[in-house]
Amino acid sequence: MSFLQAIIDVINGVHYNDIERVTKALDVVCQSIDSMKQALKRMHEYVDPSIFYGVIRIFLSGWKDNPSMAEGLVYEGVDDQPMEFSGGSAAQSSILHCLDELLGIQHEGNNGAFLKRMRDYMPPSHKQFIQEISICPSLRDFVLQQADERLTHAFDKCVAGLVEFRNCHINIVTRFITIPASRAKQLRANKQNLMEELDTISRAPTALEERGTGGSGIMTFLKTVRNETKDSSISVFTNGNQEPPMEEIEKSASELTIE
Repeated sequence: MSFLQAIIDVINGVHYNDIERVTKALDVVCQSIDSMKQALKRMHEYVDPSIFYGVIRIFLSGWKDNPSMAEGLVYEGVDDQPMEFSGGSAAQSSILHCLDELLGIQHEGNNGAFLKRMRDYMPPSHKQFIQEISICPSLRDFVLQQADERLTHAFDKCVAGLVEFRNCHINIVTRFITIPASRAKQLRANKQNLMEELDTISRAPTALEERGTGGSGIMTFLKTVRNETKDSSISVFTNGNQEPPMEEIEKSASELTIE
């Protein structure tokens, strides 16, 4: 069963009050989240942090919420007025929005508004699918009402898996953005002559040091979204699923090497 079919099975199972169908489909969703996490980790194998920070990330960044281009960008031959578009961002992932809606994860305030705005960058059919999930009967309410141990466990495994995925994302942002940004600040402060690799990270505009490619205040945004995901769990997380302290995330990220 595919990930998308599993989502449909969850929705249909809730509609027909079929605990077994929902439980099996949630197991597939959980496996898919784990596969996503394993794929995300491969960035450590194939991408050099200094190249990502000093070269790739500049081209991913857009011209909305970007202090380097505060007035937007004029598209000659299209419009005389500057236009503002966000850069590519994980917040534009249709899969993550599907999971949030399916699991009943609520993102509030500015973060929620930012995520909703990111849906405008998705293919219309993706955006529509996410909207359809959002108006279906609540899966979380169904799980609470049934009070079935296997069903509750399957639901919470999905939530825990998504928390782990978002912790993995925080780890990657620490290694590929936070640490290079800190190093670039240090080098500027000390006015050191930069070696070739360090010269690469110095190319990134200073205005982007604390922001994601989509324009969000990156670390605060990611941690808040992760915590809101954790809050949707029905059972209390075990110690193994608790968030590692930020210093441990930074330490582990700094010790990773490129093979």
